[in-house]
Amino acid sequence: MSRLYLLRHAKAGWALPGVRDFDRPLDASGVADAELMGEAMRVRNYVPDVTLCSNAKRARQTLEGLAGQTDTGRVLFFDTLYSEDAAGYLTLIRDNGGPGSLLVIGHNPMTEDLAMAVSGDGEEAARGMMNHGFPTSGLAVVRFAGALASAAQGNGYLEAFLTPADL
Repeated sequence: MSRLYLLRHAKAGWALPGVRDFDRPLDASGVADAELMGEAMRVRNYVPDVTLCSNAKRARQTLEGLAGQTDTGRVLFFDTLYSEDAAGYLTLIRDNGGPGSLLVIGHNPMTEDLAMAVSGDGEEAARGMMNHGFPTSGLAVVRFAGALASAAQGNGYLEAFLTPADL
């Protein structure tokens, strides 16, 4: 059994003149939400072996907030998590995931699209919550029968969906 944690980065401020979207930092509520989600992951024992993190500033700052509260395992940064679609995310997961657990800190709509695509079944409450959108700092927890190297559309089970508003 393996687990995939899909986390949308925390809330960022609007881009200031002359600042690229890639370089937008978290706002104060985003920093607090990242720390809250890290604590929630620790309490629930959602501890990844490996974390794949977008190189965008808001994703890296989300990782910092999590890491202050819980173990994030070995961390790998990818510029492509900013620009790839859900299929690209899945390829990165397959290439970097083993039999344990993996956290992806990415962006929407890719995070939401991937969570919906791989979750063939799941807890009714979690599926219902995720169907209402994937807010910043939202976390989908998807369980797979085998290693993440063979993760595919529809073969995961959505165990939980957490948002800062629900913690």
